[in-house]
Amino acid sequence: MTTANALLAMCFFAGCSTAVTQPVQQVKAGPVAVELQSAPPAVTPPQPAADALTPVLAYADRIRTLPGNELAQEIARLGDAPTPDDQLRLALALIQTRQLYDLVRGQDLLQRVLASGSAEARALHPLARLLAARYAEQRRVEDQLDRQGQQLRETQRRLDQTNDKLEALKEIERSLTPRPGASAPAASRGRARTAIP
Repeated sequence: MTTANALLAMCFFAGCSTAVTQPVQQVKAGPVAVELQSAPPAVTPPQPAADALTPVLAYADRIRTLPGNELAQEIARLGDAPTPDDQLRLALALIQTRQLYDLVRGQDLLQRVLASGSAEARALHPLARLLAARYAEQRRVEDQLDRQGQQLRETQRRLDQTNDKLEALKEIERSLTPRPGASAPAASRGRARTAIP
């Protein structure tokens, strides 16, 4: 009887955890019949009616291989990019130029997409956040490279100044040092004069 009660209690608690009515099986456990519920059927999530990210990702893949003149035409075609979809596409095109100005402009477009509360923009928010983080990192790297370039130019300028000073000092040293060929005949003439008396 205790085993049957334990099975009954387990079945009762298992049945309380699911609110869906499910088919019941009867299992004989000694003199008492115990009812067991079968496992719930697998639930499949509903499929989205339209995937907004797939066309944008396909566009990103296509724009990546465009030559410079076609890329410029594509940027001009997108123009002001009035919709969130076009803003995201323009941001993807601008990053391909690898120019700091275009990178900043692309970040501004991504911020516009993220600030928009429309259904079209909300569908693009995950990709826009990812790209905004990527663009911020790239901008940080570009700024760091720019600073390093300025430091390198300053170091080169100082090195050139040091070389100029060194050459000037060498020239002064050459002008102050007597030439070995000119001093030897003067010394021999002095000895000759002293020996003549």
